[in-house]
Amino acid sequence: MVIFGTRPEAIKLFPVVQALSARDGLETLSCVSAQHREMLDQVLDIAGIQPNFDLDLMKSNQSLDDLTARLLTGIGKILDETKPRRVVVQGDTATAMCGALAAYYRQIPVSHVEAGLRSYNIYHPWPEEVNRKIIGTIADQHFAPTQTSADALTKENISDDDIYITGNTVIDALLITADKNNETRNLDPNLLDLYEKFNDRKIIGVTSHRRENLGHGLTNIASALRAIAERDDVALIFPVHLNPNVRAIMHDALGSLDNVAMIEPLDYPNFVSLLNHCHFMLTDSGGVQEEAPALGKPVLVMRDTTERPEGIAAGTAKLVGTDRDVIIKETARLLDDEDHYLAMARAHNPFGDGQASERIADIIEGSLAL
Repeated sequence: MVIFGTRPEAIKLFPVVQALSARDGLETLSCVSAQHREMLDQVLDIAGIQPNFDLDLMKSNQSLDDLTARLLTGIGKILDETKPRRVVVQGDTATAMCGALAAYYRQIPVSHVEAGLRSYNIYHPWPEEVNRKIIGTIADQHFAPTQTSADALTKENISDDDIYITGNTVIDALLITADKNNETRNLDPNLLDLYEKFNDRKIIGVTSHRRENLGHGLTNIASALRAIAERDDVALIFPVHLNPNVRAIMHDALGSLDNVAMIEPLDYPNFVSLLNHCHFMLTDSGGVQEEAPALGKPVLVMRDTTERPEGIAAGTAKLVGTDRDVIIKETARLLDDEDHYLAMARAHNPFGDGQASERIADIIEGSLAL
């Protein structure tokens, strides 16, 4: 049973679902919580995945405790009905944590995809840092994307026999999608129009949605973006998160600027297209830190910490926090210093080779055959 609920989980798990489903000896079921309904459905449609179970739990302005309670009982009922031999979860969402906990309550073994990420600050990112530590305590198969994440698990006294360095499945998803994107008829014509409109400018891709940045941090980010947009050689393409708090702040700061395109959230193929077309990414996302470097695009991370230090160490990403002046300074450096830009763009991406899902499917299949 593969359990997920958000767009990032779906992106990182659809190659795993496909790899498991291709194994003749396995029956692979999927359960979605729809913690993020609209954005999740986009990925399911593109990947051709029809979930066996859909809890449809998304509500506006739901609290974390309400969501957690409904996830735990909803997933629990499905596990009681299906009695799977193994549960697979990914990452650090409430859905993943509750999926692992519900499985543990039934003594069903758990596989954790993208295991071992740690920021070592329980409030950055919040609540994801604690979610993934809970899953790490429960899981007996830890699919670590890198040596760094494997080392973090070893430090927590997890047996080396239970840790597998697989690479990150997001690279699998990215390469599959980028290959399909070679036919531009599949892409949003409005996005293609923006590329044409801004063809004489350097396009900066922007995403911002982290819970810990809401409030003062997000206001600083908006102010920095407005200052960056004052340059006549840049344009910003910003798929704005559905969170109304994010939208209000960004529209107030950026809504009147002709070289800032605030657009609806992109489905995955169109987001991969934006990664391909941008000069670099300004983001507080976790996944973008892995995806953009695979396409040779530097990443400025608008967070104070990251659970993906491999990108920082490799030079593909740089932490800039939410300080307005630092964001502006580091953006200008990437725009104006070609040697610095090329050093980041050409740095080796440490997050995988596109074969992680096959490795994971091999390990799961082998464990179920015992």
